Amino acid sequence: MRIWLSSPHMGGGELKYVHEAFEQNWIAPLGPNVDAFERELASYLGSSHAAALSSGTAALHLALILSGIKRGDEVLCQSFTFSASANPIVYQGAIPVFIDSEISSWNMDPDLLEEAILDRTRKGKKPKACIAVHLYGMPAKIERIKEICQQYEIILIEDAAEALGSKLGEKKLGTFGDFGILSFNGNKIITTSGGGALVSDNGEAVSKARFYATQARDNAPHYQHSEIGYNYRMSNISAGIGRGQMEVLERWIELRRRNFDFYRKHLHFEWQHEPEGCFSNRWLSCALLQSYHVREELRLVLASQEIESRPLWKPMHLQPVFSDCPSYTSGVSENLFQRGLCFPSGSNLRIADLERICEVAASVTIK
Repeated sequence: MRIWLSSPHMGGGELKYVHEAFEQNWIAPLGPNVDAFERELASYLGSSHAAALSSGTAALHLALILSGIKRGDEVLCQSFTFSASANPIVYQGAIPVFIDSEISSWNMDPDLLEEAILDRTRKGKKPKACIAVHLYGMPAKIERIKEICQQYEIILIEDAAEALGSKLGEKKLGTFGDFGILSFNGNKIITTSGGGALVSDNGEAVSKARFYATQARDNAPHYQHSEIGYNYRMSNISAGIGRGQMEVLERWIELRRRNFDFYRKHLHFEWQHEPEGCFSNRWLSCALLQSYHVREELRLVLASQEIESRPLWKPMHLQPVFSDCPSYTSGVSENLFQRGLCFPSGSNLRIADLERICEVAASVTIK
């Protein structure tokens, strides 16, 4: 049977909330499940407010709108990430300025961030916002990044799409920035089939996000619109799935960390390091191989045995669509992309699956 990289994993309690939505005829982008899911998310994270939305990309787009990002503005963005971290910048007609990674967490390098801020400011283009990502669930150096953003009066948007349940100290990721972004796509640690959330302690901003997410309809008996809106609200059925998933989130994190520990014990690769004081949900278990050629040989052998794996993200500053954007690089993310591989990491993997993966992987590396 095929082993997937990170497939959805239902806990069983999701149907209860979905059935309630059908019984109450709440088949709409609002309802009791949406309200409850928002409260449960905020409570779990230790944040004041959350808005349940149609995707993490929608949440990031609304965070940029709430940050006042307009055409021609510059937004600092981690280069080593999925394109959804950068695309909403372009939706606003703004310009991404890409920042390379540091080696300990694979996330945004604070030194390069400050260098970029000073350089863009000297050129009369001071950035207005910064998007920092917690890649593969690993905490970035977010406290230092936050200090820099505060020092230069730049809004910090924390992309925790891959990092629900991860922590720095005892503080959950997604709660360090002015805005936090979550994703519940089908491959994430919990899923609503598709969905996301915007998190903030700024209640007024989150209320405004809900307004924009429901087509910015004014408070009038007829359909009146004074601002441009979007169809970004999460459905009550999807939120019901999310409520059931929240009940098993901590268990799913334990299982993903179990996967990582199993790989590290049985495969002597260079695995993604968890810096002191950090707690990663280990959304994906990632390793570095000796070279691009070894990585590709391993990936292709795994694929031949119906085992899905994936190279690490190709940095945004190397993507054709962003080739004209400013970037501040050190070579770290390019090296990680060349050598890195994500192993199957789903919480629904069995020990027999992990043994099979390790047996195939070992057969390649032994040669």
